[in-house]
Amino acid sequence: MERKRIAVVAGDGIGREVIPEAVKVTKATGAPVEFTEFDWGADRYLRDRTTVPLDGFAMLGHDFDAVLVGALGDPRVPSNVHAKEILLGMRIKMDLYANVRPVKLLDEKLCPLKGVRAEDVDFTIIRENTEGLYCDVGGVFKRGTPDEVAVQEDVNTRKGVERVIRYAFEFARRHQRKRVLMADKSNVMTFAHGLWQRVFKEVGSEYTDIEQQHMYIDALCMQMVRAPGQFEVIVTNNMFGDIITDLGAALQGGLGMAASANIHPGKTSMFEPVHGSAPLLAGKNMANPIGAILTASMMLAHLGMSEQSERIDRAVLAAVRLSRTTSDVGGTLGTRECGGWIADNVEKSGAVGRA
Repeated sequence: MERKRIAVVAGDGIGREVIPEAVKVTKATGAPVEFTEFDWGADRYLRDRTTVPLDGFAMLGHDFDAVLVGALGDPRVPSNVHAKEILLGMRIKMDLYANVRPVKLLDEKLCPLKGVRAEDVDFTIIRENTEGLYCDVGGVFKRGTPDEVAVQEDVNTRKGVERVIRYAFEFARRHQRKRVLMADKSNVMTFAHGLWQRVFKEVGSEYTDIEQQHMYIDALCMQMVRAPGQFEVIVTNNMFGDIITDLGAALQGGLGMAASANIHPGKTSMFEPVHGSAPLLAGKNMANPIGAILTASMMLAHLGMSEQSERIDRAVLAAVRLSRTTSDVGGTLGTRECGGWIADNVEKSGAVGRA
């Protein structure tokens, strides 16, 4: 297979600790990839006020097959302008319209719900990633006065809604899933989410082999806690997706276990764990690297390296079951030691396969 080029932006805080572990584990698979590191983050911004070089996003799209991102956010930059311009800029300017978040429980001991088995939590949330309330359309009138008015616009285009819904149906087909559920609040947001309703029905009519369901977002939150086993693929807008994916992460053991991909089919896509920079944990060798490692696994699968991806997934599962993890999920290892254990397991599995 042709060698793939991966851009690495470790970013801030614990991103600078967990991304090296994800790179280490990826290298242990023997996958034909090469990594190039970029110093985009708070340190660079504080040094020369650069968030992203002028041609940064175009360069990523032209020169790399994928981007692996850690976490962005630093208390030394209270405005978080660098995080916004790098992370949201990457999603929007590279048009990475489908945020893919698997919610998969590896062991029942990690789930806060009683009586839930590992097989009861295994679904994927597809979040629209470039529109909605994240477009920064709005403003403030009479700021700082008793009459202040703040307006934030929820932007939904036919093109944006249709392509993410279609992606969800295609994802379901590729992964042998039989149900797609769309979540909105169309009983209140009659214009914006009325569009989601119409498009979901129209696109769904082309996928008669897949069962189509709908829930209002508040009902969905309740059902995710009450009976998560009923879900297979969920598609929703940017804001609601942001919220329910964190709820999903709690079902699988916390944000430290959560991986994600930001996809535009056929174009350079970006992969990031979703836990944030966690400044209070940074530099203490405490952060859980599994979310970053599983993110690297998603990246390899996306690049057509399914065998290497599956070896990572098996090694992570073994680490969880044997408690060779960080303390947040029941282990006693540090960040580097957990990543090292998984990398060793991956490397040994490859040696066995070649024997």
